[in-house]
Amino acid sequence: MPLSRGSGATDLIWRDGKLVPWDDAQLHVMSHVVHYGSSIFEGIRAYKTPAGGAVFRLREHMRRFQDSAKIYRMPLKYSLDELCAAVTDTITANGLDHCYIRPLAVRAGQEMGVLPTNAPVETFVICWRWGAYLGHDALEEGVDVTVSSWRRAAPGTFPTMAKAGGNYLNSQLSKMEARGDGYVEGIMLDVHGHVSEGSGENLFVVRDGVLYTAPLSASILNGITRDAVVAIARDLGYEVKELLMPREFLLIADEIFFTGTAAEITPVRSIDKSPIGAGKRGPVTKAIQERFLAIATGQQPDTRGWLTPVPPAKRS
Repeated sequence: MPLSRGSGATDLIWRDGKLVPWDDAQLHVMSHVVHYGSSIFEGIRAYKTPAGGAVFRLREHMRRFQDSAKIYRMPLKYSLDELCAAVTDTITANGLDHCYIRPLAVRAGQEMGVLPTNAPVETFVICWRWGAYLGHDALEEGVDVTVSSWRRAAPGTFPTMAKAGGNYLNSQLSKMEARGDGYVEGIMLDVHGHVSEGSGENLFVVRDGVLYTAPLSASILNGITRDAVVAIARDLGYEVKELLMPREFLLIADEIFFTGTAAEITPVRSIDKSPIGAGKRGPVTKAIQERFLAIATGQQPDTRGWLTPVPPAKRS
């Protein structure tokens, strides 16, 4: 019986050096990853620009992919250059000029037991047609969120600097709780009660024209979009500070926004039914969002080399 395809499915997936049909990229039910969550992944976007498709901060994403593999002792067969080429080749092979990209490495095999020594590592690159992660109107109108009852892992438990599949079980609980209570997203605190991040996004708070974001010690992922926002904000003349923020700091913010590859720059308009600022996208968020999207889509110069061109498909 053929599997049901998701709405964003494409034609080809890169699997350990070969492009295979979408329906053939399958794993055995005894794969280590199925039982123990042993995978690492990335989320990347390619944008349509006047010069064709371009991937946003490809090398930084694939370096973090390698870092995640190193943290979890997953031996990758491919160099940074080879991984980057796999991404652009897969986009080209699918005839896309914009998409979401999911590099993925998993422990496969057919062995039982937590110890992964005998589980081979397989690497995939998947292209997915995906729009706005938190909703089509979210980028302008903002989203209503809640502070989650679920907290991020304490230091010395799960390594939050790794973007690993098992780490996101925690995120799923937060996301389901938020949606069940009528909110779009949850904001998670760290083990000490400081503001951490969303279920799959970093977080910025604006107060009196200064941007605040949680440090890595607050159990956040070291976000690549977060890093881009820091650079853009400083280019625009805003001060940016890393700060351990108490929960109540959110309620007195002038503006709050999420950042991430999927979420891009998404404003928060309320937290637990309390409006943030004017209850809509604020001027600082708007300025950063517009600059970010202008660079990503080639409407403004890419002075930092953030865009990697996607080679056009060869005509037969």
